[in-house]
Amino acid sequence: MKNFLFVWLRIFKYKWLSNCKRIEGYPNVFHPVLINGKGKVVFGSNVQIGVINSPYYYSHYSYLEARHETSLITIGNNVSINNAFSIVCFSKISISDDVLIGVNCSILDNDGHQLSPDKRNEEPVSEQVHIGKNVFIGNNVTILKGVEIGKNSVVANGSVVTSSVPENVVVAGVPAKIIKQL
Repeated sequence: MKNFLFVWLRIFKYKWLSNCKRIEGYPNVFHPVLINGKGKVVFGSNVQIGVINSPYYYSHYSYLEARHETSLITIGNNVSINNAFSIVCFSKISISDDVLIGVNCSILDNDGHQLSPDKRNEEPVSEQVHIGKNVFIGNNVTILKGVEIGKNSVVANGSVVTSSVPENVVVAGVPAKIIKQL
């Protein structure tokens, strides 16, 4: 009864509130997801959003926004996304196969607003983001515009990724730096 009242009704509500009409694929949803925007969102096979025995299961939701008609979010096969995840996409964000994403992570391909005070109401600069195959992203990670994370790499908890990450490394910190080769 608890899951029905506090989770499944919310999953239905957020699906109903979502306004994105260009969605391909069907993720396995265990946590409410709001998908908005005029762009396209593509899910591969065996994509899981939400983890039952994890923080924010009863209190938060995940948010995917493909803001413009040309915006594209692609999530590959066998991707597991934990609770309270968000993507805001103005151009393109791609997540490859076999990626694990921790609790409360954000991926943004834009600054949200122009940085210059006299241009704050103008469209911000957007740069594509790509997450390589078999990447593990820890909890509370933020990945910013223009970043590419190479295959098999690990992003440690609490990191802010401001520049690209090569293959087979562990990065950590604010901003994220290489701390170990795999």
